[in-house]
Amino acid sequence: MIRHIPVALLALCLGASPAAAQSAWKPVQKVVTYAITGSSGPELYASIGENGPKLGPTRAIAHTNFTLTWTRKYVPQGNACVLTVARPKLTITTTLPKPAKPLPEPARAHWQRFIDGITAHEAVHGAYIIDMVKKIEAATTGLTVEGDPGCKKIRDEVIVHVGSLFQAQRQQGRDFDRVEMSDGGNVHRLILALVNGD
Repeated sequence: MIRHIPVALLALCLGASPAAAQSAWKPVQKVVTYAITGSSGPELYASIGENGPKLGPTRAIAHTNFTLTWTRKYVPQGNACVLTVARPKLTITTTLPKPAKPLPEPARAHWQRFIDGITAHEAVHGAYIIDMVKKIEAATTGLTVEGDPGCKKIRDEVIVHVGSLFQAQRQQGRDFDRVEMSDGGNVHRLILALVNGD
């Protein structure tokens, strides 16, 4: 049964150097749920497979996504351009399953252990996203490009930094999922415990 429902829990999507500037923002973190039905572990897991968020051709147990926008200020300085402000606005949204009705024991206890573990897994993806945004902020605040008094070339430089750090974050998330969902991995064990009622 485990292999019928791929559990791709992914963190996808994208968007001054002084410590005070970097601590001036905080991410908004939201949790949304989707309803599942059933009164036993196998029924709940089957419902996850039918109702979980779609990631490409498969459905996931849970998903952490984000939206990221920036307030940036480019300032000409002589023949150069300097990015003096790079302030992010980050919203992280985690989608989790939630039983539509109260569960009987012992399914309730089994479910609670399962969802606590899945929530902790997704929190790691959220931490990776926050770390990525902090790295983008640090790498781009104060960035200076010579020979760019019109502040055009610098925008391409910013895109390079953002793209590189975004790809690194995605790979970090994929590596984490590979370990967690491998045979004997944390998520794999959570699924087995739920389905088998352990």
